[in-house]
Amino acid sequence: MTHLFHTYSRFPIELVDGHDFHLTDKQGKEYVDLASGIGVMSFGYHNPAIVDAVDKQLHKIWHVSNLYESSLQEEVAGKLTQLAGSDYLAFFANSGTEANEAALKLAHKFTGRKKVMTFTDSFHGRTYGSLAVTDYPGIKSGFFVDQTSVVVAPYNDPFALHLLDDSFAAVIVEMIQGEGGVNMIDPDWLKKLADQAKACAALLIVDEVQTGIGRTAAAFAFQHYGLEPDIITSAKALGAGIPIGAMMGKKVLGSAFTPGSHGTTFGGNLLAMASANAVLSQLTDSFLKDVSQKGSFVFSLLKEKLQDLPQVQDIRGQGLMIGIQLAGTLPVASVISDLQAAGYLTLSSKHNTLRLLPPLIIDEAHLAAAVDAIASVIKKQSEVTA
Repeated sequence: MTHLFHTYSRFPIELVDGHDFHLTDKQGKEYVDLASGIGVMSFGYHNPAIVDAVDKQLHKIWHVSNLYESSLQEEVAGKLTQLAGSDYLAFFANSGTEANEAALKLAHKFTGRKKVMTFTDSFHGRTYGSLAVTDYPGIKSGFFVDQTSVVVAPYNDPFALHLLDDSFAAVIVEMIQGEGGVNMIDPDWLKKLADQAKACAALLIVDEVQTGIGRTAAAFAFQHYGLEPDIITSAKALGAGIPIGAMMGKKVLGSAFTPGSHGTTFGGNLLAMASANAVLSQLTDSFLKDVSQKGSFVFSLLKEKLQDLPQVQDIRGQGLMIGIQLAGTLPVASVISDLQAAGYLTLSSKHNTLRLLPPLIIDEAHLAAAVDAIASVIKKQSEVTA
């Protein structure tokens, strides 16, 4: 019997301990984590610097109202905005969807416009505002989502550019669609989209909730494209497992948010700030270079061992954000289940893509073993479904 709402289809695994990129369940079975708690635990489990920072803050004070000054919030905001490009102000929330809510509200308030453009297969969160700009019909079913001011345009399609005019407050876009199938953005299309948004004075919101904080071998994925978003959202890996969300907007937008126009009770919680501070301190150029090398290594192995399998339709992604699109006859749920039995935790994306978001600290030996396990499971599943 459960006392929880049945909002998740849970795996029959209870994880009770973790270290680096290893996890242990209640029965003592060990796993290599290739999911990071959906892109959260990028620095692994029991990271000494993060544990030490949170522990020290826990023994001082872990919550004060946002009505009081916080030098720790200022320090984290300074590091975060410097990573993003410096010309930003930060607002802290508790999650990615709240960061996107803040971004949408800021865009509406600053421009005085209602309409927002989003894209097919996008995912921006489950609260009502973020849900309205999410193109994921299954999670909207039964809810009264107001989409009267939302235009869903085709991702990577020039037609979207013709729809964007000066009636829009903002365009919200992911550099890689994490939930939508690990779909890569087309760089040329992105540049034209950014140019069109600028021409229309519509704000460009880049959702980096899943792609940010080093996941794609850059601090933020938009930095691969020389982009300068008006607003950036972040969460997941930023807190290394302590709930946090962040919205960064260009300083020129600052006048739209005045005291009382937006707020949060727990956003900027001091434990989350301590953890984020330790995360950002470790997000160095050499760390990102290491992620890039591991990404190249694992993509090379995946293509060597998987691309000739008829059940594998595509392998795509960047850094350590990887999607393996399977043929429709091969259930991704069965592949995930068999990988769990083999000691690997993975994720799905959309309905046909195996998604890998390993902790960024994973080593090449374990990545190589994981690729062998994935190839073995896909071959075995193919025989079962043949």
